[in-house]
Amino acid sequence: MSESLQSSGGMSLSADVLIIGGGPAGTWAALSAANEGAKVVLADKGYCGSSGATAPSGTGVWYIQPDAEARLEAKMSRYELGGQLAENAWMNRVLDKAYERMHHLAELGYPFPLDVSGKSVVRGLQGPEYMKLMRQLVLKAGVKILDHSPALELLADEHGVGGARGIRTQTSENWEVRAGAVVIATGGCAFLSRALGCNVLTGDGYLLAAEAGAEMSGMEFSNAYAISPSFASITKTAYYRYASFYYEDGSIVEGAGSQRGRSVIARNLLQGRQVFARLDQAPEEIRPRLRVGQTNFFLPFDRLGIDPFRDMFPVTLRLEGTVRGTGGIHIVNEDCGTAVPGLYAAGDAATRELICGGFTGGGSHNAAWAMSSGSFSGKGAAAYAKSLGARSSDRALKGLSTSQLTRQETSTGGKTGDIVEAVKVEVHPYDRNLFRTEQGLVSSLERLDQLWKEVRATPVTLDNRAYKFREAAAMTATARWMYRSARFRTETRGMHKRVDYPSLDGSQRHRLISGGLDEVNVRTEEVSKEVVLA
Repeated sequence: MSESLQSSGGMSLSADVLIIGGGPAGTWAALSAANEGAKVVLADKGYCGSSGATAPSGTGVWYIQPDAEARLEAKMSRYELGGQLAENAWMNRVLDKAYERMHHLAELGYPFPLDVSGKSVVRGLQGPEYMKLMRQLVLKAGVKILDHSPALELLADEHGVGGARGIRTQTSENWEVRAGAVVIATGGCAFLSRALGCNVLTGDGYLLAAEAGAEMSGMEFSNAYAISPSFASITKTAYYRYASFYYEDGSIVEGAGSQRGRSVIARNLLQGRQVFARLDQAPEEIRPRLRVGQTNFFLPFDRLGIDPFRDMFPVTLRLEGTVRGTGGIHIVNEDCGTAVPGLYAAGDAATRELICGGFTGGGSHNAAWAMSSGSFSGKGAAAYAKSLGARSSDRALKGLSTSQLTRQETSTGGKTGDIVEAVKVEVHPYDRNLFRTEQGLVSSLERLDQLWKEVRATPVTLDNRAYKFREAAAMTATARWMYRSARFRTETRGMHKRVDYPSLDGSQRHRLISGGLDEVNVRTEEVSKEVVLA
């Protein structure tokens, strides 16, 4: 609920499709909608093209040639690891679309490296070049971009979602966009853990969607922790497949690893034993290529005079939450639509269970999902907006914020910081989030539920800091969906680890759909019974 923003003389726009979020999913959604002839506005909390998890980093892409055997192998590699929750049809759709989009990028000018014959090597993407190109393409397509413009609430009527309102943080100007359809592409939630590029990823889109009546899916698979040097924020765990892990005296940490051995690292850190890494398993001939593939991975080492291939360096585990987890907004059709008319979700804001099940796909699967789900949702949103016809122009839209947005001066500044720190205390520690127990989940939920009551009771001044309180509210809501779902799943499956239920339970091969704000509820949803993929 909020006071009218239009009366303040702020920016008021109309569009067929509004995209909230300007990372790869948001920009692909914008392009896809524009290509359908839709009038599109894109609002980004940061600067579209340079904010978010993709922009500062290199990323692999789940890019597989259309060869049946190669694709079967690629799908099976994640199917079992994710607890058999992925869907074969969705994996096929995403592999097809990612293959198409990668070649489309080459045609549009992305500077893929060349092989000895001069042919483009279409494989991974460098975030800065990728997102710079995507911004250029979006602008060329006629999309209006609102940079530094976080959304504060969605607008809706009895027919569904019809736009959003927000603030332009650099000018303190309010904005309102009335649109036939909205795509949430705001990324996941890393709970301000200082992972590179994740400072803007606080679960905002989850809260916006839930306030409109949408549900979440797979939120128990949201406890992804990434290996990182203890002195840096970069979390490129893929490179640690070349690492050996040591104690300070040089002895090996048995069982530690980048994929299945992170729990070993966490248990040692919990016991106060520092773990060190060295990328000594990387063959000499590929080390130069590793530097080119992830230039920023090596910057902190170079600054400190550390050779990560030959020198031991201390590591930690940084929470990446749903950014590298698989939970997110529940989608109900092939257009990435939610259960709410006019509302779509894409990228890390949407569940990735459909292609990863319960175990992170890391950068490669997420990158393929972003360009694919962005494409699907943008096209679907454009079609939905078109179907409204003349009805879209005279809707009596109302704001959906669960926080009271007001023009009166309130004192949320100090409270915002307290709420953020209180959420961090519940979700950052390994012995609460990575190693889950009934007792731990219940005690955390008691505190988080009380915190949510405080959030709901706090009015928020409509100024250029309002979005910070909404971030705190989104983090609180996200943690509650995570832990309610984690308590419901009484087994260990995918990345979800229950210390008190250490085995996989075949009877729980289903999705968990969570929803609600004041009262969080969890229900089950069946998945495809297929086991052998084709």
